Amino acid sequence: MKEERNTSLKRQTRQAAIVIIVGFLGWMGFQLVGGLTGIPVRFAFLADFAMLAALVWALFVLVNVWRARRSEGD
Repeated sequence: MKEERNTSLKRQTRQAAIVIIVGFLGWMGFQLVGGLTGIPVRFAFLADFAMLAALVWALFVLVNVWRARRSEGD
């Protein structure tokens, strides 16, 4: 049972890390393309808010993983 829980926590941590990395790369890419092509500012704000939402989700997942590991005594 503990082995399954560790596997689940590792998977959640990996998911959060992937969301952070892909989010930042996508956000930076959008900012670069937007600056070069002159995309309206409202779309830049949309990209900013999407990135913030991804970071909040990742933070929520990582805090839950941290609390689960702490309660197990690892």
